[in-house]
Order: sequence, then C-alpha cells, then structure tokens
Amino acid sequence: MKRIVVFCGSSAGHDPVFTEQATLLGAALAKRNIGLVYGGAKVGLMGAVADGALKAGGEVTGVLPHFLQQKELAHAGLKELILVDTMHERKMKMNELCDGVIALPGGFGTMEELFEMLTWGQLGLHKKPIGLLNVNGFYDALLQLSQTMTEKGFLSAQNRDMLLHSSDITDLLTQMEKYTAPDKAKWITPAQS
Repeated sequence: MKRIVVFCGSSAGHDPVFTEQATLLGAALAKRNIGLVYGGAKVGLMGAVADGALKAGGEVTGVLPHFLQQKELAHAGLKELILVDTMHERKMKMNELCDGVIALPGGFGTMEELFEMLTWGQLGLHKKPIGLLNVNGFYDALLQLSQTMTEKGFLSAQNRDMLLHSSDITDLLTQMEKYTAPDKAKWITPAQS
C-alpha cells in the first residue's frame, strides 16, 4: 500500500488514548513509508494523525473543502493540501488517492465516510482494504451490529468480513496488507454475462 486514507473525528474525544493512538497511527504509517491521506484539518484526531505522520517524516496529503479552510481549520504544516468544493468531492478525491482506508474513532462524518467506502467495496467499485482501529472498544457496538445484520439476512458474511478490525495498529496494518477483496461474481447473473 502506498497511501492510506484515515477517517476520524475533528474532535479529540474525552479519553486521551484516542489522540495518543491517532498520533501513533500517523507515525506507524510514516515508518512503513505509507503516505497519509486525510481530511486536511489541524483539529481533533485529524490533527493528531497528521502531526504523528509529519513528526516521523511521513508524506501527508490533506483534502479539505473550501468552506472549512475559510473557518481556519486547515493544517498549516502540510506540503500538500488539496481544496475541493464539496464534501462529496472530498470523498471522491480521497478515494482516488488511497490504496486502503482506516477509521479511527469519530462521529457522524467519520461513519458516513466509512460506510460509503464499505458500500463501494461491497459493490465491487474498489478492492481496497478497510479497517477499524478499535481504540478502547470504541467500535465494539458497530462490530456487533454488523454481526446482527448478517444474522438477520441483510449482510452476507463475506461482506461483513470486508471490515477488518483490531485494537493494535501493527496487527491492523498486517491484516490490510494481506487483504483480498471478496469475489463479486455473485452480482452477475447468467443473463448479464
């Protein structure tokens, strides 16, 4: 993997471990020569993951809508900050630039970005690994929900297993390096082939 996009909160959350792990993730990517693509802000976990990568000498690319730059949220230490017009363009550009996705803790925006990438993967629009860094059990309820979706017949086990997860950065990155996307043949009926 050459570049990983990290989706995460523009807030730091209440537990300092979230900021600590975001910083460590940025540093771990830099040490593996994996570029970081992220939302371009200097605040919250977004700022922490960028700072971690920058301090370790990593390549960091921010993608930020103009309206957020105008609110003075842009990270001043970035060599590359790509400005776009809309939130949708931001996701499209981030997807275009990355070879994989990691979600750190975050709110609705993080979930929306994560689920769109998962949906695109499920539909075969990309074959990138998608991982959750499950800091302090933050994503336990989401993992349980994905299991419930599978048990109730709304999500196949194959697609549930697309969502890699670990509480350990090294383990998660190793899973992502070994990832093979599910076979999408099930989406093609004999009449379409």
